[in-house]
Amino acid sequence: MPHRPAELTPTLETLAHNSAGPLHWLATATAMAAVIAAAGLVQPDAAATGHPAAPANGPRAPQAAAPDPARVTYPLDCKGLPVAVTATAQGDLDGDGRPETVAAVRCDAGSGTPPHAIYVLVQDKTPGAAPRVVATLLEAGKRQTATDLTIRDGIVTASLLGYSSPEVPRYSPDVKQLAKWRWSGGKFRQELTNSDPKSV
Repeated sequence: MPHRPAELTPTLETLAHNSAGPLHWLATATAMAAVIAAAGLVQPDAAATGHPAAPANGPRAPQAAAPDPARVTYPLDCKGLPVAVTATAQGDLDGDGRPETVAAVRCDAGSGTPPHAIYVLVQDKTPGAAPRVVATLLEAGKRQTATDLTIRDGIVTASLLGYSSPEVPRYSPDVKQLAKWRWSGGKFRQELTNSDPKSV
């Protein structure tokens, strides 16, 4: 039977680059080849230096830094008001060994309780490139406030405060949901646990 190649598990970086054209990939491949070749030329020879090469199971390279939420342009319409990042959490959500950042963001209205949006950020590998939004976990149109944002074991968790009816004052949410998002099968899947109204 012919050998079938193994299927690749989709990662969040796939989302970050799914719109790149052929020229982008050609340039990236050329740059990577140049870096690898240069690394081979600069590598000191063990016999010349008198120091043995580092073992394959030696110290790991430092982990890549998580995306900086302050460098991101968020897809949030604030009608001219500034955007405020009120909470962040970092962790590897897709199992590729690189950390992502999850950011709770809202318009900085100065008063009232503007709703949150929650975004997943990845860091482009291009030197100097700003992080990018690759997924929206919570849309601002849901009119909810996010608190207690965490990442643990690849799962994003947040408490979402909302309102049981339009008559409830915006400063006094009366519904609380525990929301969890897990990256699975190339997308985020959400779990919600509802509380009863008036329990917040």
